[in-house]
Amino acid sequence: MALNVASSSSPSTSISSSPFPFSTYSSELSGKSPQIGSLRLSDWNRPHVLSQGVNFSRRNCSVKPVNVEPKRNGSIVPLAATIVAPEVVEVVEKVEVEDYIQLAKELECASPLEVIDKALEKFGNDIAIAFSGAEDVALIEYAHLTGRPFRVFSLDTGRLNPETYRLFDTVEKHYGIHIEYTFPDAVEVQALVRNKGLFSFYEDGHQECCRIRKVRPLRRALKGLRAWITGQRKDQSPGTRSEIPVVQVDPVFEGVDGGIGSLVKWNPVSNVQGQDIWNFLRTMNVPVNSLHSQGYISIGCEPCTRPVLPGQHEREGRWWWEDARAKECGLHKGNIKEENTAQLNGNGNAVAQANGTATVPDIFNNQNLVTLCRTGIENLARLENRKEPWIVVLYAPWCTFCQAMEASYAELADKMEGTGVKVGKFRADGEHKEYAKRELQLGSFPTILCFPKGSCRPIKYPSEKRDAESLIAFVNALR
Repeated sequence: MALNVASSSSPSTSISSSPFPFSTYSSELSGKSPQIGSLRLSDWNRPHVLSQGVNFSRRNCSVKPVNVEPKRNGSIVPLAATIVAPEVVEVVEKVEVEDYIQLAKELECASPLEVIDKALEKFGNDIAIAFSGAEDVALIEYAHLTGRPFRVFSLDTGRLNPETYRLFDTVEKHYGIHIEYTFPDAVEVQALVRNKGLFSFYEDGHQECCRIRKVRPLRRALKGLRAWITGQRKDQSPGTRSEIPVVQVDPVFEGVDGGIGSLVKWNPVSNVQGQDIWNFLRTMNVPVNSLHSQGYISIGCEPCTRPVLPGQHEREGRWWWEDARAKECGLHKGNIKEENTAQLNGNGNAVAQANGTATVPDIFNNQNLVTLCRTGIENLARLENRKEPWIVVLYAPWCTFCQAMEASYAELADKMEGTGVKVGKFRADGEHKEYAKRELQLGSFPTILCFPKGSCRPIKYPSEKRDAESLIAFVNALR
């Protein structure tokens, strides 16, 4: 209880004390005088005692209880003293907000070295390079060339290739750094493997496994940063990465301050071609993953990565069993636009839009190519005595792997002109996909079929070498 000690000769003074009503002291405390600090109430009329502590005048002195509660069921319940805190005026510092859209425009023509130097200067120890063990080792070399301190982190999914682990060790020794490894939650991995086995992604898609082994660990790692640096390039995946800026506010992940918009994402090589990256790595004698010399371009987990063949896009070596428009594991989910995600089912496989087709430009446009409609391909498949052989590609124009073989297939059509072999194309996505899967052996895009002369059954091209010479050899073997 706060006691207001009033005096005619001095201003009121507040003294914090035991919060008991004066009317109960004598009966409830066994006759003992209540004590306020070092004083007892019995001492109030004793000037020599008061003079030892607080200097009060005796004239017209009265003590008034403040905020005293009534007696509760005959018991004494202590109450917190009322304390009036001084008024605090909060000073809000004005924080300048960076316009990263404008900054991206300003850095559009900057070199990767300039971009990384800018990023490290701006964020210091609050930014780190994401290293996957592939050609993104170029990012570490660029950071090293700036002369600034830098951090590197990597996601160890537990299923990387041995060659990737060896590269990690080599890079640490080469640059004198320690890579900050992030691991998946052991309980989540255990539950997934026990329930679905080690290779469930071959049956129901890679998204669940990637979410546990990659996306969630990345989310935890980024929560300790304000910015991160990635090795994304526009030419890596035309379907999802063709518009990535040099720098952006991360649309998916959160930084240390929390909330969407709290993390900045730097993509310093977004405008660089893959061949130029490799020229840089060779010139600077940077250590690289030995898998690259075995035909691997895009490198991920061992069960989900394989070498690519001539005529194939580099991302075709990832999750090859899936017919996906957007081959992303989730680390760069923000690249997938809403109109693209509407075309993907839970496995990441393409599904038709409401009108049965995707609103993208057609491909395989060549004067020597025959475009087959649904009736045309049905008639061709039913013919039992064809007068000339056909080779037909079943495709979807949005598929990056179909786009990658467009040039070689056009070359095939030009070389087959005048040979008696017809070269055609049939768009097999949307409403035609089920028919193509049922009748034309469609597994994934692209699928190439040969309709031999005089035979009704089409023969599926068994190889994934889609260069013109390999396709010509296939046709000639069946003529």
